[in-house]
Amino acid sequence: MSDDSIDDGKPRLVELPSPFALEPGTLRLLESEKGFGNEQIDQLRDGTLGRPFIIDYGRTRSLFFTISAVQSSMRLDDPLALIAPYTRKMMAFLLFRPAPRHVLMIGLGGGSLAKFCYRHLPRTRITVVEISAEIIALRDEFAIPPDDDRFEIIHDDGAAFLAKAEIQPDIILIDAFDENGVSPTLACSGVYRRASQCLMPDGVLVMNFSGEKSRYPTHIEPLLEAFCGTIRLVPVEHDDNVLLFAFKDCQAAELPDFLRRRAAYLERGMGLEFSRFLERLRAGHVLGARDDLRV
Repeated sequence: MSDDSIDDGKPRLVELPSPFALEPGTLRLLESEKGFGNEQIDQLRDGTLGRPFIIDYGRTRSLFFTISAVQSSMRLDDPLALIAPYTRKMMAFLLFRPAPRHVLMIGLGGGSLAKFCYRHLPRTRITVVEISAEIIALRDEFAIPPDDDRFEIIHDDGAAFLAKAEIQPDIILIDAFDENGVSPTLACSGVYRRASQCLMPDGVLVMNFSGEKSRYPTHIEPLLEAFCGTIRLVPVEHDDNVLLFAFKDCQAAELPDFLRRRAAYLERGMGLEFSRFLERLRAGHVLGARDDLRV
């Protein structure tokens, strides 16, 4: 990102009426040294601009890579609410680690999960790795808290960060996308093996899949090799997303009965449907090395 798009430490944004009939409202994006005119509007329309942008419509603010690739949505009257169903279901990691010491997130987007965890897990350290400097520069637009002693956003490639970081998180949440789907850089050799190695012995990895389904097996195969525990695939109802839960502890992966009581307790504290999440996990597809990986 060019320094020309930053003024007094804050990003400068271009604002214009949305050029999309199906996504009306006010569109904003970071200024660039090339300026913004008819050529850039045409690129916005045909999806070749290659830059994230925001559209405000009514009470909702959404982050896009292209008009067909919504990355995140936020209620302007309740910025901490988890709007997307898959983000609520990703919080099911709390069934297994209700008081995590350290949560590592690969992919920031509009910061829905990061904000929710920061608010509801006050004793948890949260590290977010985001490859796009432009996405990070838009953090204030999505009410993402500033860095402090337990919250940090790191500008880096998720795969490169995992390869070099000396950390041992309890939870890894992966929600990293390009305009076509799951980030292909994460499928590089050794990334998921390293993720498994750095997790605590009873740690859990949760990953969101969406977009081009042809990309799924290139991620799921190395995950199966990396995790000695169970992997469960859980489709998100009424949505295109599929969540993957990878466990290092085989016993936790068996979903013992006491999780019902924990789910009820978590529901009272956070207002999310943890009992429903548990039932969806039980109904999910348990993967083995010989499984057909088509989703």
